[in-house]
Amino acid sequence: MCLALALSACGDMARFQNASPATTASAKPNRNVAQTPATEREHERILSSYGGTYEDPKLEALIGKTVDRLVAASDRPDQAYKVTILNSGAVNAFALPTGQLYVTRGLIALASDTSELSSVLSHEMAHVLAKHASIREDQARQAAVVTRVVTDMSSDPDLTALALAKTKLTMASFSRTQEFEADGIGVGISARAHFDPFGASRFLSAMERNAALKVGKTALDPRAQDFLSSHPATPERVRNAQATARQYASPESSERDRETYLAAIDNIVYGEDPSEGFVRGRRFLHPKLGFTFAAPDTFTLDNTAQAVIGVREGGTQAMRFDVVRVPAEQSLGDYLSSGWMEGVDKASTEDLTINGFPAASATARGEQWQFKVYALRFGSDVYRFIFAARQKTTESDRNARETVNSFRRLTLEEIQAARPLRIKVITVQPGDTVESLSHRMAGIDRPAERFRALNGLDSHAQVKPRDRVKIVVD
Repeated sequence: MCLALALSACGDMARFQNASPATTASAKPNRNVAQTPATEREHERILSSYGGTYEDPKLEALIGKTVDRLVAASDRPDQAYKVTILNSGAVNAFALPTGQLYVTRGLIALASDTSELSSVLSHEMAHVLAKHASIREDQARQAAVVTRVVTDMSSDPDLTALALAKTKLTMASFSRTQEFEADGIGVGISARAHFDPFGASRFLSAMERNAALKVGKTALDPRAQDFLSSHPATPERVRNAQATARQYASPESSERDRETYLAAIDNIVYGEDPSEGFVRGRRFLHPKLGFTFAAPDTFTLDNTAQAVIGVREGGTQAMRFDVVRVPAEQSLGDYLSSGWMEGVDKASTEDLTINGFPAASATARGEQWQFKVYALRFGSDVYRFIFAARQKTTESDRNARETVNSFRRLTLEEIQAARPLRIKVITVQPGDTVESLSHRMAGIDRPAERFRALNGLDSHAQVKPRDRVKIVVD
C-alpha cells in the first residue's frame, strides 16, 4: 500500500480543550472540505489504520469551536477544515492538503487545556496554509516514494523482522524547515485567537515526556505511529516555540480554559478499545473473539491495526500475532511450508495440539534473524505467531513456546469484565501526592510517570489541593 497523498503526521502533539467564545468573525468558518477520489481513499485508509471514528458530541463541539476560532484568526478565513477524531490510543494528529484534519483520542487524553489543543490544530492548519502537504505529495510522486504498510509477512524474512514493530500507516514527514515554519505560523494563529501562545511549547514538552515512557526499551522505534517519529520535539524546537510565543504574549492572549477542557474529556476512553482487542500489561485479550495470550516477561506489547506486536527489551527478539486465511481443507503444516515466507525449513514442520486447538510449527532462517512460526486454528479462524530472534537461544525458544502455550479461551466472567479504561477528572484533596494519586490508576504500567505525563507535570512538580487532575480508571 502506498500513500497517494502525503500527510503531515503530528501525533503526540497538542492537548485538547474546550474553546472559549469565538472571536468576532463576519461569517461562520466553512467546514465543507473539497473531496476527490484520492482524498476519499486516503480517508478510508486512515480510518482503517486508526480504529475508525470516535463519536463523542462533547469533544466534537469542543474541537469545532476551537477550529472556528482559529480559522477566524488566520490569514485564510475562507479555507475550510473538517476534523475527524480517530478511535486510537496513539498520540497523533495530521492533515490532508485539502484541510481534512485528524486527531486521535490518545492525543486528546494527553492534552491539558484549550491552548495546547489550539497549538496542535493551528500547527496542522499551518501545514495546509503553507502548502507543505501538497509539496510533499508532489515530491513523493516525482520520486516515486512509496510508504509500505505491512499487512502480511514479506517473502524476505529479514525485511519481515524489521516490519514486526512498525505495521501502522507511516505518514510522510516534513523537513525541519517546514516544521519550524508550521510552529511559527501556528503559534501566531493561536495567539491572535487569544489562546495562550505558550501552549505549543508546553505540549511539545508533554509529548516528549509521554514518548519517553515507550522508548529506551528497544532498538526498534515503538513510536512509529506517533508524532515524534516524524516530528522530533527537540530542545531547539521547544526553545523556538517559546521565543515565538514571547513575541505574542499579552494579557489578551493568555487563555488556557483548562476547567472547561477537563470537563469535556472526563470519561473519554483511554488506550485501546476492548471491542478490537486490547493489551493489559503483557497480556492481550480479545473479548469479542473470546481468546487471550500472554507475552514473555521482558516483552512490551502493542496492538496495531494489522497485528499485535511484541518487542523484547533491547530489541534482540520480537513477535507478531495476527490472523490469516487458510482454507479449511488445507492442513496447518502445509500452510506453514507453502511459500508465504521464504527460508522456512520444511523438514522442521510439526503438527501440534495447543490447549485443545489444532496447531503446527516450523522454523525459518534469514541472514540476520531466526524465526519460529506457529499457526493455530481457533474456530473458523487461523492465528499466527511469528517469533524473531537475532540469535536462537534457549531463552528465545522458551519465550516462543510459553507464549503460544498461553493461548486459551476467555471465560465468560473475563469477557464480561473486559471494559475500556477511561480518563476520570478528580480534585486533589489535602494530603494527596503524585504517588498516592497514581496508585489509584488502573490497568497501566509505570503509573507515577504516566500520571505526570497526563497532567503536564515534570519530574519535580507536585500537586496542590483543589487542583483538577486526570487519572486512569477501569
